[in-house]
Amino acid sequence: MRTPGILIFGMVMAPCGWILSLVTTVAPNWRTLHGVTGVPVDRVYEQGIFDVCIAATATERQNCAVTDTAYNSNNIIEISQGLMLASLIVNLVGIAFAIPGVRCWKDQPRWGLCTVGGILIFCAGVLTLIPVSWYTHILKDISTDFVRTDTRAGYCLVLGFIGGIFEVLGGIVMSIGCCRCCGGRNRGERPIEDVLGPRSQPKREPRRVEVPSLSRPRSSAASSYPASNRESVDDDIDVSFPRAKSPGARSGASNPSFTGRPYDADL
Repeated sequence: MRTPGILIFGMVMAPCGWILSLVTTVAPNWRTLHGVTGVPVDRVYEQGIFDVCIAATATERQNCAVTDTAYNSNNIIEISQGLMLASLIVNLVGIAFAIPGVRCWKDQPRWGLCTVGGILIFCAGVLTLIPVSWYTHILKDISTDFVRTDTRAGYCLVLGFIGGIFEVLGGIVMSIGCCRCCGGRNRGERPIEDVLGPRSQPKREPRRVEVPSLSRPRSSAASSYPASNRESVDDDIDVSFPRAKSPGARSGASNPSFTGRPYDADL
């Protein structure tokens, strides 16, 4: 039987969501501060949950490990760090449960392992969406040591939303396997023998063709004559197969009284 599409979908979405969540966690761009007092206009501060950097918009250089005590003291930062790390770990555990459950080398999937893996992947997506949504909601209210004129959302929030949605969708789809019944027939699956027929088909014997015989049975009239006269009777009866003349008949030996010269017509 083929691998169910719900498992394929979940096994694609889960790693993609994990990669996006990893970038969201380590990249220092949850929000950017523009127009900071005391720094050139082309300098912006990029703040993440683990690091704060100052970058030049013209040269795209970054100087990280910038001290921002007020920013790091916010509760949202510590909570986001814990939830994002937990999301990465839970997602990996869910993928580890789902891999042996997917039908890659077996005829039937292990639906119990796939369901557990789907639930863990779903929880990982929820753990990603909580800090990202909370941070976005209070984006401009998070305190910092820098006086700025403009605060913008960074690309990490966008990646976090996409990664969390991927994980949630993949986990939900894989968890549907717990509602299976009738060996997969409720999902429209059929055994491969019903689709392609039996794998080992017996070798067919060559078809025998009856060839008609060309031998014709002798007539009862011919069989009643003696053997000496049977040849003449066969000539009278079997008119459909004319016999060739003997060499003596073609050369005129049957008529000894003939003394003339043979012509082309006689040959």
